[in-house]
Amino acid sequence: MSGSSSIRRKHLTIALPKGRLLQSVLPILQKAGLTPEDEFFDSKSRRLEFDTSDPNVGLIPVKPFDVATFVAFGSADLGLVGADVIHEFGYEEIYIPVDLGLGHCRLSVAATPEVADQPIGHLSHLRIATKYPNLTRNFFAQKGIQAECVKLNGAIELAPKLGLCPYIVDIVTTGNTLKANGLVEMETILEATSRLIVNRNSFKTKSDSINHWITAFREAVDDKADAA
Repeated sequence: MSGSSSIRRKHLTIALPKGRLLQSVLPILQKAGLTPEDEFFDSKSRRLEFDTSDPNVGLIPVKPFDVATFVAFGSADLGLVGADVIHEFGYEEIYIPVDLGLGHCRLSVAATPEVADQPIGHLSHLRIATKYPNLTRNFFAQKGIQAECVKLNGAIELAPKLGLCPYIVDIVTTGNTLKANGLVEMETILEATSRLIVNRNSFKTKSDSINHWITAFREAVDDKADAA
């Protein structure tokens, strides 16, 4: 795979999440029959588009929060992304055919111990730091509480420490980061795993190819479950 061809000439483009989640989805991608070209694994590479073992399929590694957007707007036909991102944006243009069962985590409310000991049901308003403002507002609105969301893209746990706000909503895997920063997990908003997502228009216009890969990913998930 030379990497000389453009993704735009590929029949299908798949958006992958950079970072920690990429390491968990790569094995299922390869089990489904797609091996990225060698340069994809080169941390020094500045390329943004990559070929795969299938000449008709290309990859674009992007920030996890951007995967859903690239797929929703049709810049990518398929994507691998966490359910937390899917539900945060709620794009109607996205079809979700496969739960990959990877990257298990939860979106939770946490706070300083002093605040966590106090019930929040009596509150009418609270300020909370998060990178998930839509999910957070909806969650608290169902409790009759207006959530004033302070949007942060990282280091959410610093918000209570620096007096920005006592509450946070963030992704939790083990809970160790919360404990290390003196925070207490209070409630779970959403349990999340990674999913295969598809642009609905692509699903109509490229149905044969996309159905092939949906089946391949389902079989890869089933094989993984049988081997466990």
